Amino acid sequence: MRADRLLSILMILQIRGRATAQELADELEVSERTIYRDMVALSTAGVPVYTERGPGGGCALVDSYRTTLTGLKEDEVHALFMLSIPTPLAELGVSQELKAALLKLSASLPSSRRQDVGRVRQRVHLDWQGWFQEEEPRPYLQTIHQAVWRDKKLSIVYRLAFDTRVERVVDPYGLVAKASTWYLVYHRDAHLRVLRVSQILDAHVLAQGFNRPDGFDLLEFWEGWCKDYEANRPSYPVTLRVASDLVPFLPRIFGDYARDRSEQMQPDKFGRITLRLQFETLEAARGQILGLGKAVEVLEPLALRYSVFDFAEQVVNLYST
Repeated sequence: MRADRLLSILMILQIRGRATAQELADELEVSERTIYRDMVALSTAGVPVYTERGPGGGCALVDSYRTTLTGLKEDEVHALFMLSIPTPLAELGVSQELKAALLKLSASLPSSRRQDVGRVRQRVHLDWQGWFQEEEPRPYLQTIHQAVWRDKKLSIVYRLAFDTRVERVVDPYGLVAKASTWYLVYHRDAHLRVLRVSQILDAHVLAQGFNRPDGFDLLEFWEGWCKDYEANRPSYPVTLRVASDLVPFLPRIFGDYARDRSEQMQPDKFGRITLRLQFETLEAARGQILGLGKAVEVLEPLALRYSVFDFAEQVVNLYST
């Protein structure tokens, strides 16, 4: 661990030229006293570092001491340093390792390229967190990660519908983060399965290992599983009559699918179009349609039409009194 810290100090000084002991301590999450001891260790090892006390002082490298990394083109440097540390990687506990790797790479760049790093980060930022996402409990994510990495069997307890709890011993093949939501891909009873990590109530890595099939490809499996999931999820078809004023806003409300369908529809003499959309459930359709007021009329199915009418009548009765 100390060797990693010493290398990190060296990389920081190569990038910045000079840094105070307190700045290094904050960056590396150690005490200032530890930084001074590390500076002595670097000097003893023959690295030309020095410290200056007082205003304008700090820790620095002799100017002539530099390393260079060749082979990276300007556009490649720009693309590389657009990367920020995704939230899912921080949740796995590897953010410090990724930060250290980028730091080492940055320090090894020629000075002309090193200046581009700061410019890129001031112009492009990748925010990996979605808007208004609820924080899911994932207390066993790092435990699951250990089992996946070490090819060890995993004992899990997870929650099903109606708070039913199930205990299983599984072969954890991989972890997938989709829009900051973690999924465990595991093997049990001759089948590959997927489980949302937030459903896991307890997890323990077992001493027994398992053999991962040579032909297993996590990306290939996940893409196939997603296609099957999307094709087989619940579908509730609804036919709507949409007012002309709302037609331009359909993609924003119902997605690109609604735009494509609306472009194929011929408006009636009032500029309205008849649109057939898919919702997951009656309740999901009703909730969205009620929010659009009289701009949308349900034509089919009748059960949804009556349900929208009933809810609208309840709202009118509430506010009219």
